[in-house]
Amino acid sequence: MLTDLEKKIIASIQEDLPITAQPYREIARRLGIAEEALLEALRGLCARGVVRRFGATLRHQRTGYKANAMAAWKVDEERTDAVGRIMAGFRQVSHCYRRNPAPAWPYNLYTMIHAEDETACRETARRMSQAAGVDSYRLLFSREELKKTSMVYFATDDED
Repeated sequence: MLTDLEKKIIASIQEDLPITAQPYREIARRLGIAEEALLEALRGLCARGVVRRFGATLRHQRTGYKANAMAAWKVDEERTDAVGRIMAGFRQVSHCYRRNPAPAWPYNLYTMIHAEDETACRETARRMSQAAGVDSYRLLFSREELKKTSMVYFATDDED
């Protein structure tokens, strides 16, 4: 069971985080609680499995990138953590995560590469491949940006 405060906290984090050096302090201020109380409540929600993860959405078209490619990598399972750290270290990479492969699609590590053009995306992928020692990969280029929305579990006070 969630408390009223926990519902308000969930409503506040399902929106965009404030663009500030201390976003949680701003959220706490809006809720009328101390920042440490907010953080403690968030830790509790995570520990209980109510909140499983925080995610960021990069609206790459607004940042000036003209080419974006999802690179799907086939990595030996025992190397995914090490390879993921290498690949996530490239400044052109905004996302890096592991997924279970499928029989017809054997790729298990994914990175989102952003660059000025498709040639630069391909070059970044080539350098990543060389740095991580992974030869098997596919590049899937973005052709259009679809609407990005987050789940809404609780209405904020600003909503009806």
